[in-house]
Amino acid sequence: MAPLDYFPSYLPDPDVRVFTSAGNSIPAHSSILGLGSAVLESVLDRPEEKQRSRREGERVVRIFGVPDDAVSGFMRFLYSSRCTEEEMEKYGVHLLALSHVYSVPLLKQKCTKSLAERLTVENVIDKLQLARLCDAPDLYIKCMKFVAEKFKSVEKTEAWKFLQKHDPRLELEILQFMDEADSRKRRTRRHRQEQRLYLELDEAMECLVHICTEGCTDVGPYDMDAVTRKEPCSHFKTCKGLQLLIKHFASCEKRVNGGCSRCTRMWQLLKLHSLMCDRIDLCKVPLCRQFKLRMQQQKRRDDVKWRLLVRKVMNAKAMSSLSLAKRKREAEPRGIKLCHETEEHLRRRT
Repeated sequence: MAPLDYFPSYLPDPDVRVFTSAGNSIPAHSSILGLGSAVLESVLDRPEEKQRSRREGERVVRIFGVPDDAVSGFMRFLYSSRCTEEEMEKYGVHLLALSHVYSVPLLKQKCTKSLAERLTVENVIDKLQLARLCDAPDLYIKCMKFVAEKFKSVEKTEAWKFLQKHDPRLELEILQFMDEADSRKRRTRRHRQEQRLYLELDEAMECLVHICTEGCTDVGPYDMDAVTRKEPCSHFKTCKGLQLLIKHFASCEKRVNGGCSRCTRMWQLLKLHSLMCDRIDLCKVPLCRQFKLRMQQQKRRDDVKWRLLVRKVMNAKAMSSLSLAKRKREAEPRGIKLCHETEEHLRRRT
């Protein structure tokens, strides 16, 4: 049986015979086997094989431990660099093992991808062990993620019970991976919450400038008449709440003694604005210049924390702007494509 349905006419006669576990043999060419696998090349170049070739006219390669059809599929891949979906589905595990043993990277990559697409609760532990043995990190990571996502179902399988008894080290790796995955999720969640808070602070700073420069429904700059608009502000979601906070700050009697939490919050917003403001001479936000001068005169320890907060707010704003620009760029081709499809549809109808 040949590894391909036929040998191309330009190839010489086979000079290698590949034997399988069932005793069958597949004729092959040493030049092609050596080109596709460095391991097979070294096997065929051994002195005893060269002597056998001179004595018997052909060399011998033994591939045992896998089904004959898997060996045929492996040989066919060395000739054509292709495997059928049926071969991958039936013999993907065996082909991965052969690609690892005989160092065929392209086949290993294809097997890894195919096996990862066919993960189930019942086979994931077996494929995880195989990925570990065959040094297939992509398959290993995907198996680990699959186990972490469906652990309650996986731990009920016989494969998991067998693993607990005979491979406690791999069990420990899985549990550690799950713990690290949970930690990463918590860190990601905490980071997103912090970014959301920084973006809200940035919006509050812009809203404060908007109120103190342009004026809004209830509060406006000191050198302008009060705005009489009744409809809610369409610029910022926080505008109404910030106006109420400013009005309270202006009339509160407790703020002198520092006994009002709402006034304390307003002081913090004003201070944060002064740290972020780069238009001192033109700025109409109350106390902006005073905070600037005070911080320049008094170098206190908490100023470092405030400057760190300013940097994080600015970074969050920059990242949000980049993300928004990226989404717009991605949306434009889809919009153009949709317009073209609509025009084409209307043209066909007319």
